[in-house]
Amino acid sequence: MVVFGGHSNIVHIHKAEQFHPSRQYLSPSNLVKIIKTKNDLITETLKTAGKGLSTLVPTMGALHDGHLELIRQARKLSGTNGCVIVSLFVNPSQFDRIEDLDNYPRTIDQDLKKCQAEGVDIVFAPDPTSMYQPNHSVAVIENSLATRLCGAARPGHFNGVCTIVLKLFNLSSADIAVFGKKDYQQLSIIRRMIRDLNLQIRIEAIDTVRDTNGVALSSRNALLTPEQYNDASRIRRAMLAAKKCHIAGETSVAQLVEIANNSIQTSKQGAQIDYLEILDADSLEPIKSVNQPAIMATAVFYGKVRLIDNIELG
Repeated sequence: MVVFGGHSNIVHIHKAEQFHPSRQYLSPSNLVKIIKTKNDLITETLKTAGKGLSTLVPTMGALHDGHLELIRQARKLSGTNGCVIVSLFVNPSQFDRIEDLDNYPRTIDQDLKKCQAEGVDIVFAPDPTSMYQPNHSVAVIENSLATRLCGAARPGHFNGVCTIVLKLFNLSSADIAVFGKKDYQQLSIIRRMIRDLNLQIRIEAIDTVRDTNGVALSSRNALLTPEQYNDASRIRRAMLAAKKCHIAGETSVAQLVEIANNSIQTSKQGAQIDYLEILDADSLEPIKSVNQPAIMATAVFYGKVRLIDNIELG
């Protein structure tokens, strides 16, 4: 049931009791507030100030079980008295290919139902014109961690990510923000932004949620054919094979990358590696031997669909 409040930009959705899977972490409110403008978000978050921890879950929508796990963890962090805020915003400034932006899944009705089911307090679903002025000329640029991996393959991508995330931090005034480890580079860059800009927000990193075949859950998975989706399980298997060899004593980055590369390249569904690298886990600098915490990260294309994944080594 949808009830329109006194302000045209705020929509209240009554939470159906049967939807709640985790009663001990439910929002104490009986309403989910759908907010579409910056000013309304500021107003609503001010109402919750001092009542408990506020946790932000930034997403681009097309919510899947990986997102829902982030939301559940956010509720645990905020507790019953705190506020869980989920943003649903396909951020145009982080797309390097217009066709990728145009084809990105948009499932707002299903997303709202899922947020309702998980006891989310506030959903922020703005229009791009609300987030970016026509003549906007300021952006956040990280020029070290963002120069490799997805940053090298997608110029300007992380400028867009940092800019929108900083906007969401400022508008929500959240105490905590929850991010998944699937995009390890993004997580590292957000942490660096918080450190270097002295932002007063805590980051909680949540392990990647996977399908039973090992594929990391992603909104882009919906764009794969069934055959491609099944084949994509080789990405996880390839990295697990490399990790197994490392545990057995192999430290050469070249050898570990070759093991994973060979496994992915045997795809019969046209998998094409965009990058496959092992880097220092903290600095994301290239290394030659895995003698310290490291990350193996990859991006693989199936046609025009780009999947990312990683595994921690060391």
